[in-house]
Amino acid sequence: MRSDGALRVTLARPGYAIAVALLLALALPHAARAQDESTEARLRAERQKLERLKQEREELERQRVSLRNRVHDLSEEVENLDREADMTERVVRSLDAQLAAINSEVESTTADLIRAQDEITLKRAVLRQRLVDIYKRGPLYSVEVLLSATSFGDLLARYKYLHLIALRDRALVKRVEDLSAQIKKQRANLVRFQADIQLNLQEKADEERRLRDLHDEQARSLARAKRSAQETERRLAQLSHDEQRLADVIASLEEARRRAERATPRASRAASTLGRGGAGARLDWPVDGPLIYNFGRVVNPNNTTIRWNGIGIKAPAGTPVHAVAAGKVLVAEPFGTYGLTVIIQHPGGDYSVYGSLGKIATQKGAVVSKGEVIGYVGSSDPEMGPHLHFELRPEGRAVDPLDYLRPNP
Repeated sequence: MRSDGALRVTLARPGYAIAVALLLALALPHAARAQDESTEARLRAERQKLERLKQEREELERQRVSLRNRVHDLSEEVENLDREADMTERVVRSLDAQLAAINSEVESTTADLIRAQDEITLKRAVLRQRLVDIYKRGPLYSVEVLLSATSFGDLLARYKYLHLIALRDRALVKRVEDLSAQIKKQRANLVRFQADIQLNLQEKADEERRLRDLHDEQARSLARAKRSAQETERRLAQLSHDEQRLADVIASLEEARRRAERATPRASRAASTLGRGGAGARLDWPVDGPLIYNFGRVVNPNNTTIRWNGIGIKAPAGTPVHAVAAGKVLVAEPFGTYGLTVIIQHPGGDYSVYGSLGKIATQKGAVVSKGEVIGYVGSSDPEMGPHLHFELRPEGRAVDPLDYLRPNP
């Protein structure tokens, strides 16, 4: 039998080991919980950031659709695509950060799982050995140890020793239970992280696909912008050429009329058919409809500038076009960008021009009366749709037809 001093030393060592084990058992779960909360907070922040980025991108997508549904500057669409592509790249970077956080947590959780599994293997081995020892000694072993004490002090020492052993066994069982729960939780976390990784990778693949589509769309928009700019420049040049040609034709017609007047100086001179315009406007509209462009200088949505020598009146294709005054048809043929065109010379040296016709209902040299049908609305420019291009040129100079037409009801 051991002496009291030897027993106290024996008791001190198990007591110290048990205290350390209890402290570790309490500290480890707190550390694990703190790490889990930190990771969850980081992932939650990344997901919130991702949602904000996606909302901003959805707003840019709505703006892109709005731009496509109205006439706009193509450069504005390209700039919007740039912003949308930049936002998608930020979404991809956010997904990368989220994936890095998940992978880091997977590595940490895997390491913790390995350590917990190693520890639980050791603890279970110790616990099995304790069960074997208890079984071998029998249920009355503790009573036998106490009754075999030689003194009251020995009895107290033996009781304290048995009590510490019981506490250690209880702590060992509790630690095994905690490790089992921890391993189960960590395995569930790994399964969840694996699902998060798969979802993250799928979202990233979708975003990268979206980014490639945006870059392709941007390239197409730039190509369209270049083609549109070239086409617009070409059309403006052709329109300017045709306007000058029309002005030259009317100038030559006016010069011929004046020569005829000079050849017969005693003949009476016809008064101007168009009058002075303004408040005295008295001409009926050649066709009813809203204006799609006005007389004078106009800045187009693509920032190009054009000067119209007349007005554009929107009307369905095939709508009859009427002469605004009586006169003689001098031109009834295709005229460049004007399309099918009729030019009527009115008494007093006035001219009216009807362009963008779909069909001509008169012929050169014909004398027409006021209100007579001379043609039908067509479309010389597909971008504008069916309309009538109408000009008035008193004495050959272009004026605003709205100053000479009755107010449009």
